[in-house]
Amino acid sequence: MPERSDAEHPTVGGWAKRCYFAGRALMDATLRPYDLGSTQWYVLWHLANFGPTVQRDLGRALELERATLSGIVATLVRKNLVEQTSSAEDQRQRLLTLTAAGRTLWRELPDLSFIHDAAFGGIDEADLATTVRVLQRATERLQNLLRKE
Repeated sequence: MPERSDAEHPTVGGWAKRCYFAGRALMDATLRPYDLGSTQWYVLWHLANFGPTVQRDLGRALELERATLSGIVATLVRKNLVEQTSSAEDQRQRLLTLTAAGRTLWRELPDLSFIHDAAFGGIDEADLATTVRVLQRATERLQNLLRKE
């Protein structure tokens, strides 16, 4: 049976996936000169905007699995962009903080809002609001179904 691409099946899910991957590819290409991937950028973004964060809480906030986040954090620590220490409240928890080098790199990184503007600039606000509502509701439904299983 021949494989079919999402383009041949104009489903909401197919196009949401294609849009996500296109944006992520552009983000990765933009960050490549800084030796960062998009998920590493999200970790730095969170720490730059919300300050030191317990690793477990960061995983929940970014919806990353423990093993995935552990690998990303290890890479950022090795690059001296993030410091990992024991939390003062619970020694078993790891507190993540941007290092001085991490703060410097964060200030040097390009503003990635151009990706959003390229994708959604000029699209009617009502259409965007409808799209957000539909995808939000669909996500909630799927998450509820998953919790039931």
